[in-house]
Amino acid sequence: MTRAVFMTWARDALIPLLCAAGLAHAAPPARVVGLGGAVTEIVYALDAGNTLVGADASSIYPPAALKLPKVGYYRTFSVEGVASLKPDLVLASDQSGPPQSLEQLKRLGSKVVVLPSAPTVAALDQRILGAASALDRGAQGKALVDRIHAELDAIKPPAGSKTTTPRVLLVSAHTGKMQAAGEDTAGAAMLKLVGATNVLGDQTGYKPFSAEAAAALRPDVIVTTTMSIQASGSVEAFLAQPGINATPAARDKRIVVMDDLLLLGFGPRLPEALRQLQAGFVSPAAR
Repeated sequence: MTRAVFMTWARDALIPLLCAAGLAHAAPPARVVGLGGAVTEIVYALDAGNTLVGADASSIYPPAALKLPKVGYYRTFSVEGVASLKPDLVLASDQSGPPQSLEQLKRLGSKVVVLPSAPTVAALDQRILGAASALDRGAQGKALVDRIHAELDAIKPPAGSKTTTPRVLLVSAHTGKMQAAGEDTAGAAMLKLVGATNVLGDQTGYKPFSAEAAAALRPDVIVTTTMSIQASGSVEAFLAQPGINATPAARDKRIVVMDDLLLLGFGPRLPEALRQLQAGFVSPAAR
C-alpha cells in the first residue's frame, strides 16, 4: 500500500470515529442528580424530570421528586450516595457541600455544574439558563425565563398605586425555635418583591426571635411556612403563642401559610408564590 493510499484509507476510517465521538460528546445527560430543592424543581420545569436518578432531601416538589432516591441534605450530601447513582451530571446549588465533596464527585467522573442560589430574579434566570445549558435544553430554558418575567411584570403594582403596604413579620419555626427573616434573606426578598414592609428590616439574616418581641413590632400580617405550623400543631396554636397573640396580625387572624419551598426556594414557581403572598395580604374585610 502506497503512502498516499494509506493516508486516504486512514482518513476515511477516522472520520466516522470522530463523528461518533462528537455525537457521544454532544449527547444530553441521561442520569442527573439534583442538589437543592429549587435546582431539582427547575429540572422538572424544563421537562427533563425523566433524567433525574436522585436528589437531596430538600427536593420535595413536584410530587415525583419525593419518589427519587435521596442522597442527604444538599449542604452535607453523601458523596457515596450520589456516586452510587452513577450520574453523568450533578446540578448543584452553590450552597451544596462541603466544597471538597463536589471536587470528589468530579474526580469520580461526574460533570458537576454549580448554580447560583441568591434570592434575586437575576440569579433565578442564571439558575434556569445554567441548568438548561447543562441539560441541552437551551430553548426550553429561554422560554421558561421569558414566561416567568411576563408573569412577574403582571404582578407588579401599577405605577402610582397608593395601596397601603402591609407591615409583615416572616417567621420560621419548623425546628421548634422561632426565627424571623431580616434583610439579605429569601424571605425579605419575597416581601420586597410584593411591596410589603419587613418589620425586621433593621436586622440581617434569620434571627432567633422570642414570641414576645413580635408584640412590640405590631405586624399587620404574619407569614410563615407549612412546616412551622405543623411544628406548632395548628394555625390556632401558632397564633396563640405568647407575644404572637398580642399582635394586630393575630387579632385579625391575618396569617399567610405557604409551602416552605414555594415561599423560600426562589424557584420557577416564583410568580405563583408572589401571587399567594399578595392574596394573603388582602384584609379579610376587603375580600
